[in-house]
Amino acid sequence: MQSGPEQAPEGIAFPTDPSSGRRSTSEASRHILATAAGAVSDEAAEAIRQTRNWRKGYVDHFHRLVELGLASPEAAVAIARAALDATRREFVFHGADGDLGIDDAMAQPRDELGTLTIDGRSTEGPAPWAVPVDGEWLSGDRLRVQLERWVLRGVMEPSAADALHRCLDNPDWFDLSDRTFALLGAASEAGPLGWLARWRARLVAIDVPTAGPWNRILREVRQGNGVLHAPVAANAGVTAKELHDGWQEGLGANLLTQAPAIARWLAGFGTPLDVGCLAYLDGEKHTRVSVAMDAIADALQRDNPDTTIAYMATPTDSFAVPDAVADRVMTAWRERSLIKKAAQWPLGRYAFAPGVTRRYECSNGKRYGIVDSTITQQGPNYALAKRLQQWRATVARADGRHAVMNIAPSTTTRSVTSNPALAAGFAGADLFNVEVFAPETTNALMAALWVHELRHGKAASRPETTLDHPFELFMDNAIHGGLWSVPYLPRTVLPFAAAAGFMRQHLPGRKG
Repeated sequence: MQSGPEQAPEGIAFPTDPSSGRRSTSEASRHILATAAGAVSDEAAEAIRQTRNWRKGYVDHFHRLVELGLASPEAAVAIARAALDATRREFVFHGADGDLGIDDAMAQPRDELGTLTIDGRSTEGPAPWAVPVDGEWLSGDRLRVQLERWVLRGVMEPSAADALHRCLDNPDWFDLSDRTFALLGAASEAGPLGWLARWRARLVAIDVPTAGPWNRILREVRQGNGVLHAPVAANAGVTAKELHDGWQEGLGANLLTQAPAIARWLAGFGTPLDVGCLAYLDGEKHTRVSVAMDAIADALQRDNPDTTIAYMATPTDSFAVPDAVADRVMTAWRERSLIKKAAQWPLGRYAFAPGVTRRYECSNGKRYGIVDSTITQQGPNYALAKRLQQWRATVARADGRHAVMNIAPSTTTRSVTSNPALAAGFAGADLFNVEVFAPETTNALMAALWVHELRHGKAASRPETTLDHPFELFMDNAIHGGLWSVPYLPRTVLPFAAAAGFMRQHLPGRKG
């Protein structure tokens, strides 16, 4: 029995592969990476084109792009520009009339969105910033001590601790009544919604028009002291009073299917926005929603150059790191114990491979390393979605715009722990001195870092702050959970962490 034509998803979609007639995620990803590499190396671009098993081979090519970008600041920006241009050419917006180019679709939104405003009920001032750690709320000197413990254990970089100390030194930073935050994927489990709602922020929330996310958004906003502006379908007739019992039909907007309308609606506020690109979806939808957020963020910064954009980068990617970090990892590899060396030998060269193997000389006169923490189980669609965000931050900052890109630690969100292999790996990660954070800890830390980047006059995310290389934006403020400190290539030890984690999860007496 022959199948009919592939049903195209509505809205942002992968392109149709001419050779197969199907929407191939692999071919699109391969083409984008080859175009990016081709900006600086024909040889690297051809190697990407010749990779047949993309799901197995993609990791090396994402890593290679970091190597190529380290050659010079100009190379890094050229790669990012080429990648973003290719993404815009590859992806389409599918509707009733077929496929439109992303730029064409963004220029002619078809939906109309209205605005519903809801005030928080609290009359208190901005909530004091504190961080929940292992069931305790830490603030003041106790939080300062914890920050230094994380630095000493190699869980966060000193720059991140310095930024958070500044936040403790400047509690007035957390009165955000002068700022308007547009949260794309506002109900994200590790996102900053709850904190911003208690820091008097003006919130513009985007999330899918369903009860789950919006009931959380409404609850957080009502408990806080800020104000929420929410999108509603034209002529929906929803009022704030009707939302007393929860979400009603017509409230919300879908990033995948309504990106052009969302961009126009957000621009209509007529003020600089702080745009947080937070949405996550499973599989190929994650790439598509990242493309949607990218199109919206780019449109808003073009409309108002004072608009800022912000991302929470995953630590499970390849990152250029300072020479000192590379030295830390290489030293830890050389000085690992005889027991660990002996345990490694019978397992072969693919187990417990070194985390950093060399330094790279850059045209700026500095040396860098590369930490490759890619987890293959997350797949090439996830890698492309997250790298797209790095490319946008790189280009935005090169163009004189404010772009925040802080690395967040691996976190036990539902979307991560629903993958049994990752859940088990996280449960055993501490055997390799990697710390996996609870969502409430991550969102407290990352919300404060975002405030720091908006308030601190010398923040690395500010285009007027001189960086020796664009990749230093990602090095600053990194909370990687230890993935930049472990002496092993993380994906080579994940199976052993997962085995230990599985025993802890399932075998009697093995919970500790």
